[in-house]
Amino acid sequence: MITINLIKLSNICNNFNKHIGRGLILSALLLTGCASTPNKQTEEPLFYPSLPNPPRIQYLTSFSSPRDLGASGAFGQFLFGADDGSQTLITKPYGVGLNNGQLLVVDTRGPGYVVFDLKQQNTYTVRGSGAGEMQKPINIVIDDDGNRYVADTGREQILVFNNEDKFIRAYGLKGQFKPTDLLLVGNKIYVVDIANHKIQVLSKEDGILLSEFGQPGSKPGEFFHPTNINLGPDGNLYISDTGNYRIQIITQDGEFVRTIGAVGSGLGQFARPKGIALDQSGHIYVVDAAFNNVQMFQPDGKLLLFFGGAGDGRGSLNLPTDIEIDYDNVALFQKYADPNFKLEFVILVTSQFGMNKVAAYGYGKMKDMNYQ
Repeated sequence: MITINLIKLSNICNNFNKHIGRGLILSALLLTGCASTPNKQTEEPLFYPSLPNPPRIQYLTSFSSPRDLGASGAFGQFLFGADDGSQTLITKPYGVGLNNGQLLVVDTRGPGYVVFDLKQQNTYTVRGSGAGEMQKPINIVIDDDGNRYVADTGREQILVFNNEDKFIRAYGLKGQFKPTDLLLVGNKIYVVDIANHKIQVLSKEDGILLSEFGQPGSKPGEFFHPTNINLGPDGNLYISDTGNYRIQIITQDGEFVRTIGAVGSGLGQFARPKGIALDQSGHIYVVDAAFNNVQMFQPDGKLLLFFGGAGDGRGSLNLPTDIEIDYDNVALFQKYADPNFKLEFVILVTSQFGMNKVAAYGYGKMKDMNYQ
C-alpha cells in the first residue's frame, strides 16, 4: 500500500444538436438541461439547468491527484510543484465508491484502487499482493461494514478487502465469469458477466452459484455485453445492456420488467451506456461513454435533463464509465457548492481520460427559488 500524506454542458449540447438537427422542439426543461458555456478562467458556479432557471445540479469539484484534497496556490506548488498534470494519481479509472469520508477509485492501469480520505486529508493506493494482487480491476462496491468488493476482469474473480484494505477472500472459479460490476443485495451477490452476456447470482457466504439469468441476444431479458448494475428503490435491478444500447429493468428473480432507451444520437437515446445509478426518488442516471454525459430520467423513463460534456473544463467528462450517488457524505461536499445551493446528495462520475478523473456534482435546490 503506497501512501501520500497531504499537508494541505455546452459541448454536449452542441453534440446533441449536431446529430438531432435544428428542427427538434424540446420541452422547457430539456432546453434548460444544457448549462451555459463555462469559461476556464471564471469561478462562477456551473449549474444544470443554468441560471436564471431553478438549478438542480451543480458541478462541485474533481479528484485526480493529492492536491485536489485542498492544497493549492503557492503552498500547493511548494508541496507538489507546478500543476502541469504530472501529479495525477489515477491513470485510467473505471469504478468509484464513497464510504465514511473515503472516496475509492478503481484504477484499471494501477492496477488497484486509490483512496482519497476526505476527512484525514490524505491519499494512498492499494494494489494488493499475493492472493489479493489485482490484475485488471474494473468496479468497486462497498458494504455497510466498509468491506471493498472489487470486480477484477483480469483475474476473472470478485476480490474482497476489509475496511483496512487487507485481502479477505475471492469469489469465482477460473473461467466462471468475466465480471465488470456487482451488486450486493442481502446475502446475494449479483455479478455482471460481460463475456457470457448474463447475470450470475452468488451466495455472499460461500460464493456458491445460486442462479443465473440472461443469454446472448437482443430480445427482452437477453443481453449483449452488459456492463453495470444497480438496485432501484422499487427493488428491481437496473442493468446497462451496453451492446444493445439500452437499460433493462429486471426483477431480483430474473424476470424482465421493461427497458429504457434505444440506439441513436437523440435525446433519451444511447450510444454506449455504462454506469447507472438511482436516487431515492427513483430518478435514473445513465452514463454514456460516447456522448460524454449523464442523462437523467424520470422513473417512467422520460428524459429530464443531461449534464457533463467533453473537454477539460470544469464539469467536463471524457469517456465516462461509472456513476455513484451518495447521501451520507454530503457535508464533506457542501463547501464546494454555491452558498445559496443546498445539497441533497452527491453524484460522482469517473472519466478514463482528461483532467477530471472523478467529477463531483451536487443535486439540490437554490434558496428562495420556486421549484415545481
